[in-house]
Amino acid sequence: MKTENKYQAPALDKGLDILEYLSAQSIPQSQTEIGIGIDRNPNEIYRMLMSLESRGYILRDDVSGKYRLSLKLFYLSHRHSPIDELIKAAKSPLEELANTIRESCHLSILYLNQVMVVVHAKSPEPIALSIEEGNLFPLPLTASGKVLLAYMEEKEQRNSLTANEFYENFTKAEQDHFLESLPQIRKEGAYIRSSDLAEGVVDIAVPVGNVNSGIIACVTVSRLTTININKNIGNEVALSEARKCVKKIEERIGIQTA
Repeated sequence: MKTENKYQAPALDKGLDILEYLSAQSIPQSQTEIGIGIDRNPNEIYRMLMSLESRGYILRDDVSGKYRLSLKLFYLSHRHSPIDELIKAAKSPLEELANTIRESCHLSILYLNQVMVVVHAKSPEPIALSIEEGNLFPLPLTASGKVLLAYMEEKEQRNSLTANEFYENFTKAEQDHFLESLPQIRKEGAYIRSSDLAEGVVDIAVPVGNVNSGIIACVTVSRLTTININKNIGNEVALSEARKCVKKIEERIGIQTA
């Protein structure tokens, strides 16, 4: 059932219904089949099909008269890098987060079965942790990597860890413990733990995205625990602010939160 809203555009909705329906079909569809598929009278969608065809979004077979998607949507989607859009969306919220909790934070994505830092916001304090943008880190040893792994399907998890030298160096017991910890991370929706890569650092990681959109990135706050600053801001406060930051990023890239 379609969600009603006060800013409806019936013609636009009709066109989007057709495109979404055709994108889910493996073979071309007739006008009648499309009408049935989107719960509309076939005659009602005739003009919309003509418009979409004339604009190059769909193609009609000369023999069967059936419709399929063209590559125009694919072309349009690749004119703008999704990573660039994510970076633009995350930069300001991350800077706000760093200024609010006085700690460094960064946004990471999965890249070639490693974790890549794509945006870093430095703490305004004179002593702060700095992580260079573009750096790659091992998946099993980072808070971001564990969160990204936690939201993968089991098969995808196995593929990501296959031939991973750090994971392979774990003992069998350590590997089992590592895998058993992932469902708990997913259940809690966040991860807080001392860093496996740096002493005196606690990482607080929150996923960006949801079950429907997929988890596309991870916001991580890296708290220095060995210097006497920001002791009034605990892990729970930092986690709460990180979640606010994630919500802002999701809104900027068009992910609807539950």
